[in-house]
Amino acid sequence: MRPTARHTVLLLMALMGCGEFARQAPEANQAASDAVAPAAASPLAEGAIAMTRSDGPAEGTPGAFPQVSADPVAIPTMIIRNGQASLEIDSLEAAVTQVRQLAGRLGGYIANSQMQAGANQLRSATLEIKVPAARFDELTRGLAPIGRVEYVNVTAEDVGEEFTDITARVANGHRLEARLIELLATRTGKLSDVLEIERELARVREEIERMEGRLRYLKAHVAISTLSVTVHEKAPLVGDRGSASVIGEAFRDAWRNFVSFIAGTIASLGTLLPLGALLLAGLFGIRALWRRQQGR
Repeated sequence: MRPTARHTVLLLMALMGCGEFARQAPEANQAASDAVAPAAASPLAEGAIAMTRSDGPAEGTPGAFPQVSADPVAIPTMIIRNGQASLEIDSLEAAVTQVRQLAGRLGGYIANSQMQAGANQLRSATLEIKVPAARFDELTRGLAPIGRVEYVNVTAEDVGEEFTDITARVANGHRLEARLIELLATRTGKLSDVLEIERELARVREEIERMEGRLRYLKAHVAISTLSVTVHEKAPLVGDRGSASVIGEAFRDAWRNFVSFIAGTIASLGTLLPLGALLLAGLFGIRALWRRQQGR
């Protein structure tokens, strides 16, 4: 009896599991060894690390990454670094200009920015800087001349192992895809068998695209580091132009307190006067009664 297309696909996947996964680690590290070559096509490539030599497909295999011999135990060092910093500055406009200039000198750019300068708010701005990873330390050191650095927090995540694992899975997925294409081209049987193979091929391609998207994400975030910088002016000791000094504010507060005290006293008379009158009347009555007793 001729096996169905489902049995054929399952047999192919079982053979791939036995034969291909035995070579998964060497092939993964072969692809990962290409990742340490720096890319030069992007303006930010000066700080890029762990970029593959080619993002396109190799000849003969759609979308496959190039394979070279490498140490089977080597895992590339791929670090994603992000950070936050806060600066106290004298002038908000001047500090924002200096931060932009610093990012430009290091080959980076300002991705997002936000400013706060309300009437009752401390003037501040938050800028998200993206620079090549290799120049991230220069960026953090370059903050000191702009203002007083309050804090710098940096987080680092090593994604080399994940990159190696996904690269191996992509390579195996491309080989399974090639087998299915070959099987589909030579298959002569029922329409249901052909449709079953096409559904499996679509599933494999969708999985490959998802993993390749994750690889592109990792490479982009390894190549570019992000630092979110918040700059704010000092809390003013005196008011802005046109407002009174601290001493003047203190006198006004004292006068307002005095007026409030007088107003409270006047308001309380409406209660104290009737009570006082009743108290005096009671005292006079007691005194008259006492005198009457003395007369007797």
